[in-house]
Amino acid sequence: MEYQPRSYRQQFNPARFASFTVQYLETDLWIGVDHPSFRKEIAEVALHEVMDLRTMLDSYIHEFPAFGVTLEPLKLFPGAPAQAREMAAAGIRSGTGPMAAVAGMFALRTAEKIRNRFPLKELIVENGGDYFLLLKEDLLMTIYAGDSPLSEKIGILIPAGETPCGVCTSSGTVGPSFSFGKADAVMVACSSPVLADAWATALANRVQTPADIEPVLKYSEQFPEILSLVVICEDQTGIRGNFDVRFVHSSA
Repeated sequence: MEYQPRSYRQQFNPARFASFTVQYLETDLWIGVDHPSFRKEIAEVALHEVMDLRTMLDSYIHEFPAFGVTLEPLKLFPGAPAQAREMAAAGIRSGTGPMAAVAGMFALRTAEKIRNRFPLKELIVENGGDYFLLLKEDLLMTIYAGDSPLSEKIGILIPAGETPCGVCTSSGTVGPSFSFGKADAVMVACSSPVLADAWATALANRVQTPADIEPVLKYSEQFPEILSLVVICEDQTGIRGNFDVRFVHSSA
């Protein structure tokens, strides 16, 4: 797979987070931990969890190939792994295939494994622009939107009191992930990265031109699990939800 530069990882203050990457096959995680909580063993635990998740996913797709390719919601048979059920449930809720939530699932499960093993104050697990966040202080995250003039000029303030939560971004113009839409960025915040990932995909699919931004914002109002939403298409943006959104001069 061609390497995709991840400049958005540079936005996190190294004075606040000790960070490292975990890579296995197509998975490339960036993990940030508050300095007092950092232990070098965290990387090993994260890698083993990613390997276990990949083994589980490959095995399930081998048994049920439709799980890995369908772009439509899929109801699973009894006995499916919990991670697959979680992805499928997010797809059913948002109207996408289960693999729309795979990056969020890896971020969430890796974060849970780390939290179960180590006492942490703050933790970020990022997987292809999809985040698990556990914060003690608010965090301003800029939104990467490719060639849009608004790229990295809009930031969403994540309230520490709303974490743990998931913040995920989908794009029809940036990165290798498939999208039916042409949005430069659709960022969604939910209590779970799995739901946020599926919803980011689903809402990005609805954006073909800037004229679609307002209808997408309106459509999203009926789903209370969407805590915050930012849509960027070309030189226009739309914002809805509970989190503050700010214009910034550069990456924070």
